[in-house]
Amino acid sequence: IGAGLMKLSDFDFDLPDTLIAVRPAQPRTAARLLVAQGAEIHDARVSDLTQWLRAGDRLVLNDTRVIPARLTGLRHRDSTQGPVAAKIEATLLEPQADAGVWSALVKPMKKLKPCEEIVFSDSLRATFEGAGDGLAYLRFNLTGDDFDAALNAAGAMPLPPYIAAKRPADARDKTDYQTVWARHSGAVAAPTASLHFDAALLETLRAMGVEFTYVTLHVGAGTFLPVKVDDITDHKMHAEWGQVSAQAAAEIAATKSAGGRVIPVGTTALRLIETAGQGGAIAAWEGDTEIFITPGFRFNVADALMTNFHLPRSTLMMLVSALMGPDVIRAIYSHAIDEKYRFFSYGDASLLIPPRKRD
Repeated sequence: IGAGLMKLSDFDFDLPDTLIAVRPAQPRTAARLLVAQGAEIHDARVSDLTQWLRAGDRLVLNDTRVIPARLTGLRHRDSTQGPVAAKIEATLLEPQADAGVWSALVKPMKKLKPCEEIVFSDSLRATFEGAGDGLAYLRFNLTGDDFDAALNAAGAMPLPPYIAAKRPADARDKTDYQTVWARHSGAVAAPTASLHFDAALLETLRAMGVEFTYVTLHVGAGTFLPVKVDDITDHKMHAEWGQVSAQAAAEIAATKSAGGRVIPVGTTALRLIETAGQGGAIAAWEGDTEIFITPGFRFNVADALMTNFHLPRSTLMMLVSALMGPDVIRAIYSHAIDEKYRFFSYGDASLLIPPRKRD
């Protein structure tokens, strides 16, 4: 890989605003699917996956559950005219070691004072504990199941910024922005390629001999952070917690040894299994991953990838360029734009199949 391909501008492209999806396809499997076998491109639908997958393939699915992390509340402050209720918006990021405390992005944070209370609903409120590195720390009045119930009632789905700028989250998003197999709560962004599956498609694939493995990676808000350095080797990747169980590792290893294809659904699942496979073979793993996949990366586990279409100049554009090759990805994205595929979290999907390596 030449040094010239490691500049941020190499992962840029012009995207018409009209191609940014603000609602998903209905039904889920009606979304379009661009299939790339190396440099060969085919136009299909997600419902056509049965034509492109085969018995012995293993789809790796991220079973994280998105929490309704966006909260709107009121802080009560005194002014020269008397008490005033001021609006506060908070997006929860992750729980802290101290039970009931969460890190959060809060607007406006500068006006908050330590120990000030924010009321989000009749049952949910939090005390501002302080700030650091641009994050607020909020101590909630509830923990455990009580907190989960109150958050589900008061919170909205944390839609990506490019959707939230066009419309607020609503009740539909609580279903649309969640996978049908979501299990372990903790994500503040969805593994969006997985949103294209429904129970019927899973059953059809299972019946034809496609196998499934579940892993967990809690997608963080950092997934939307822009890359701000021109030399991408200087970029510091955000950390996200993940787990590959011993059973998951054994299932993936068995598929590899049998000559089947391991196909993560989504970049989150791919990043996680490649983290667990950095020793050369997949193994059980748990912790915070900061893996940054750029052209030149050696893939030890993934044989292909199902993923949506990504933001220009993003780490995910770098990841798919590493898998398929930068020139092929440019051709794929040019085709997708010409054919008016829908982009980003609620958009259409791609199945990226690089030429198989011969070791």
